[in-house]
Amino acid sequence: MSRRRLIASVTASFLAVAGLIIAFVLGTRPGVPATTFSAAPGFGTSGDATSGAAIPSTSPGLSAGAQTTGATGTPRARATRTPGTTRTPGTTGTTGPGTAALRATTPGTVSPPTTTARTTPTTAPTTTAASAPTAVAGGSAGAPLAGRIRPGVTYSGAATFYDSDGSGACSYDRSPDVLTAAMNYTDYEGSNACGAYVLVRASNGATITVRITNECPPDCAVGQLDLSREAFAKLATPSLGRISITWQLVSADTSGGISVRYKVGSSQWWCGIQVINHRNPLARLEVQANGTWKQLSRTSYNYFLSPDGAGCGGALRVTDIYGQQLVIGALAVRPDVVQGTSLQFTKR
Repeated sequence: MSRRRLIASVTASFLAVAGLIIAFVLGTRPGVPATTFSAAPGFGTSGDATSGAAIPSTSPGLSAGAQTTGATGTPRARATRTPGTTRTPGTTGTTGPGTAALRATTPGTVSPPTTTARTTPTTAPTTTAASAPTAVAGGSAGAPLAGRIRPGVTYSGAATFYDSDGSGACSYDRSPDVLTAAMNYTDYEGSNACGAYVLVRASNGATITVRITNECPPDCAVGQLDLSREAFAKLATPSLGRISITWQLVSADTSGGISVRYKVGSSQWWCGIQVINHRNPLARLEVQANGTWKQLSRTSYNYFLSPDGAGCGGALRVTDIYGQQLVIGALAVRPDVVQGTSLQFTKR
């Protein structure tokens, strides 16, 4: 009897040992998950990890951003997508120079910010934007390329004023020239009015010539001008706040030649081009590419864009609303640098 018990006891011990060996072998075979695991590096233990293998903290195309904290208090990286091309419209209003307005970027890059901030909304006014300004008299047969605002026509509207430094939606720098104005959204016409000179007449007979450098906020009516404080004061007492006016497009007595500026972020692959100090309103800008002239589209923030780099750094041809053309020799692409010329449109 004792012998049977001994055999049974030995057999049971053998089976137990065999079972442990089999379990150990199976537990260490490749492809069989272990019964326990540790959290991946950079993760807490709140269910983020699902295996014992290391998990990368970022995915392709992502970079580590702001830090968050898991359930155990262990910091972990939050993934944020790496930015690519950023482009922001440049329309601004009378409240000051624009941020995004002045930022067109090179494809695949993030262009550096401009030095001033613009704050005006880009939405169109809900007023009678579709209607034309009231034309009092005159014609414009001599300006075949003119847009909405045409020479020889007298327009009527209201004048208000704001504190202007010469900058604004047209992307011009601040200027000591205090006789400036912001054009209402409709007559601004997507920046076609930028750089134009306007003769303003008040009902008391006082007149002043101002340069358009900005766009008036959406609540400005068609035909309205938002003058600089200094310009308004030459027409009426500022305490009036708002007066009735008439105004006309004029060819100004400017000094010096026109200047050219390449936008921040410009290169041989993409560029924005701005023309400054032109006596007459611009109708178009062309670049010379592959032996031919290519017309560039104009943005609401007053730059002409070459999205594929065609003509960047080459010769330029600018045309005013009267059809006069100036050909500017090749200028180096020097972003945000004003490059002067000796060329200027004839006074009309």
